[in-house]
Amino acid sequence: MSPEASSTVVGHLLRELAPQVLGAVARRHGDFAAAEDAVQEALIAAATQWPGTGIPRNPRGWLFRVADRRMTDYMRSEAARHRREDVVASELSGAVTHAPSSDGLEEPGDDTLVLLFMCCHPSLTPPTAIALTLRAVGGLSTAEIANAFLVPEATMAQRISRAKQSIRTSEVPFALPTDAERDERLAAVLHVLYLIFSEGYASSVGAALHRTDLTNEAIRLTRMLRRLLPSSGEVAGLLALMLLTDARRAARTGPAGELIPLDEQDRSLWDQTLIAEGIALVEDAFSRGSVGAYQLQAAIAALHDEAGGTADTDWPQILALYALLERLSDNPMVSLNRAIAAAMVEGPLVGLELLETLETDPRLNGHYRLDAVRGHLHERAGDPERAIAHYHAAAERTTSIPERNYLLTRAAKLRAGSPPASAPGRTPT
Repeated sequence: MSPEASSTVVGHLLRELAPQVLGAVARRHGDFAAAEDAVQEALIAAATQWPGTGIPRNPRGWLFRVADRRMTDYMRSEAARHRREDVVASELSGAVTHAPSSDGLEEPGDDTLVLLFMCCHPSLTPPTAIALTLRAVGGLSTAEIANAFLVPEATMAQRISRAKQSIRTSEVPFALPTDAERDERLAAVLHVLYLIFSEGYASSVGAALHRTDLTNEAIRLTRMLRRLLPSSGEVAGLLALMLLTDARRAARTGPAGELIPLDEQDRSLWDQTLIAEGIALVEDAFSRGSVGAYQLQAAIAALHDEAGGTADTDWPQILALYALLERLSDNPMVSLNRAIAAAMVEGPLVGLELLETLETDPRLNGHYRLDAVRGHLHERAGDPERAIAHYHAAAERTTSIPERNYLLTRAAKLRAGSPPASAPGRTPT
């Protein structure tokens, strides 16, 4: 294997193992900020050494031992610095004295799901806890998290920094949650998993449309959560939504990695096994009584997956489900999708009229998706000049190269006099 290929393999492995090791170290020592620093040092050591020496037989155990040594050094340093504070010094030295030596450590289990709940700390606001968890568990960059929250990158960097400081100074222990605490934090955990999956399915930054490491990890963790909470309709709904969406992945890109929208996809490439599992989960989720946002989104995804094509899709029912979803969630992207569904049912002019209500929403101000949808609706309405202008505006704002190329291609086809689009907006892909 070439050095470049070896480094790539190591990089993928480290991204997969990082949250598992961080969960084990944070749970063991009870200090998230210090544990994150220790794990980062272990990751740097691995990235430096493994391409030359080879991946150890037990890479997770290797990372855990190195990070644990860093934590032990840190705790000893803290004990020395606070040696006059007898109580604190006693606690710290006791924590180190009673810890097994790093040579005798057992391999840590997979604590990633535990880390999810731990990061949704009661000292943090839900948005801040979600941002911190996306960084620790999802491995998302600050820019990717900022895109998910529709805020500037600098703003998100400050939030994450404050979150770590809040946890450090809080008197609430950073430890395994009780059953009651777990229930309180479930909504934030589900949102984190949803955002990790979404970033993996439609990467907001870079040259790749997909990040299967993120989608696979989000599905894996949601399956674990489903086993932990089998009676939760929203957990079942989220897992169904992920499976029904991921089932289309093979059809979303062409030979050169270009984006293919839903209405142009070869549906024979869709994964029927995942679709069947997802539909069964939707049925189970709706049998649980109260209906939540993830169950509604899963039902919409199921309607898309069951249809033979765009013309066969039950758009009136999708529009009704988006109307219900809009009442449950304060999310401008839901309103954006409702406008697309309304255009499919009532025509593109109706969709454009609905988009006008989003102009004043600061979360969408300058966001490329608003221009992208507007461009498609103008194209559908037979106004190519306006469509081209909005496509170019959207292409300038997106940080996703496949999205940008797709938008510029649509504009170029219109400029060349190609027929109008068959469907308004970038319908869910």
